[in-house]
Amino acid sequence: MSRRGNTRRWLQRHVSDPYVRQAQAQGYRSRASFKLLEIDQSDRLLTPGATVVDLGAAPGGWSQVAAERIGPRGRVVAVDLLDMGPLPGVEFIQGDFSEQAVLDAMLALLPDGADLVMSDMAPNLTGVRDVDQPAALYLVELALDFAVRVLNPRGALLVKCFEGAGSQELRALFGRRFGQVLVRKPDASRDRSREHYLIGRAMLPITPSHSADRSEES
Repeated sequence: MSRRGNTRRWLQRHVSDPYVRQAQAQGYRSRASFKLLEIDQSDRLLTPGATVVDLGAAPGGWSQVAAERIGPRGRVVAVDLLDMGPLPGVEFIQGDFSEQAVLDAMLALLPDGADLVMSDMAPNLTGVRDVDQPAALYLVELALDFAVRVLNPRGALLVKCFEGAGSQELRALFGRRFGQVLVRKPDASRDRSREHYLIGRAMLPITPSHSADRSEES
């Protein structure tokens, strides 16, 4: 099928998607808001007064939910390569958080660490699984490295993953970093999608063996 045909089919699915219509009706910036709402309903990640970091935040659907849930005593620090329109209660930095200057700007906003790091990041998909899966795993590893740096001991990490090569190894890595690892597939995730979400809670101390793992992974 031509690229035009694929685009037409995507648009037809998009406009008929109940979560897209629901997001428009409720004023959310994206259907992804409902994924976070469902996960938070079951796992209580967004607590009043919490400090939350949203990696790859644009267009802001997750930041929007987080700001609502944590209330005025909390704060949301969001970062993305793309620009994002302002949201009440959200501090936005545009840039690549793997670059030192952007990382330093984020850390300056987090003097007391973070209670939740969340990432709905995904690579620009090519449709070639052998290309897309490593790119997706790399983004998860970036989020994990950042979380290990800033999370408070009782904090949590929520990341989007894609089932495929390396998935079991990734879960094992989470198991070495967190005391509790959960897998979630919210209803708002499309049935055909390989996406799911990993939650890591109760960060474990980094032992010498863990440090060796990080060296091997890099």
